[in-house]
Amino acid sequence: MYFPVADISVQFWIPPLVAFVVSFFTSMGGVSGAFLLLPFQMTFLGFTSPSVSATNQVYNIVAIPSGVWRYMREGRMVWPLTWIVILGTLPGVFLGAIIRVAWLPDPGHFKLFAALVLAYIGLRMARDLVTRSGGSAKGAAESHFQEMAARFHTRQDGQQGMRPVEVLSFTRTRLEYRFYEETFEVSTLGVSALCFVVGIVGGVYGIGGGSIVAPFLVSILGLPVYTVAGAALMGTFVTSVAGVVFYQLIQPWYPGMHVAPDWALGLLFGLGGMAGMYLGARCQKFVPARVIKGMLCVILLFTAAKYALDAL
Repeated sequence: MYFPVADISVQFWIPPLVAFVVSFFTSMGGVSGAFLLLPFQMTFLGFTSPSVSATNQVYNIVAIPSGVWRYMREGRMVWPLTWIVILGTLPGVFLGAIIRVAWLPDPGHFKLFAALVLAYIGLRMARDLVTRSGGSAKGAAESHFQEMAARFHTRQDGQQGMRPVEVLSFTRTRLEYRFYEETFEVSTLGVSALCFVVGIVGGVYGIGGGSIVAPFLVSILGLPVYTVAGAALMGTFVTSVAGVVFYQLIQPWYPGMHVAPDWALGLLFGLGGMAGMYLGARCQKFVPARVIKGMLCVILLFTAAKYALDAL
């Protein structure tokens, strides 16, 4: 099957299959997997024009809603946290896109900065996993919480699934919610500021910010991954919509270059990702939080190493 915008030929079943496998695992941690599909398109498919970034974001738009819907159905969407992520990320992604087009045709310095940020979070998460596996009191408490969260419970509607999240308070400065017997509290302004920076990075590179937001919320702020994944995916979805709109609008200013997405290829990736994210969100409660955190840790360190090598 030939894709004229990407100028590549590939069997029609390969993009959705690859997207399904990637999104099934990454969606459990609140990551769409788009940043893994980007090197696949460039290295294995030979899709190297700037349009690849916008096509990657089309994948996010098509694939993410199924995972978000599953988290909503199970009552694990912390909507105040979701709105904080969206409102912080959206202005940043427009600023990042402007920076990318106007001032950073070669974003080497930003890649090195992003690599340092991702490496810091990834190493902190790795240290956290190693420390808690050593039998500390904090690790025992987390293991007890994970066991509770991983069990099935019968809800009032008679369906089986995890207990829904209960928002205790939400103000301009603080967010507090309860998940099972644990209470979690974060700074509204702090999370919003983080998401603004993430939006800039995502706008510059054409990737969703979930790969940065989700590990930060889990490792540094200590929020349970079972309640973070939905908010991170929704933030990535909004970021991707903004990115696709921007790249589509600026296409007339670059007549000799493919900037707008390859919609057909992005749709094929998105259809595979839609199925993968739905199943990933459904199966997340069966997977121990330590396994999901370990997966996020590997993803972060891999991405950090790739950005550092690209920058250097």
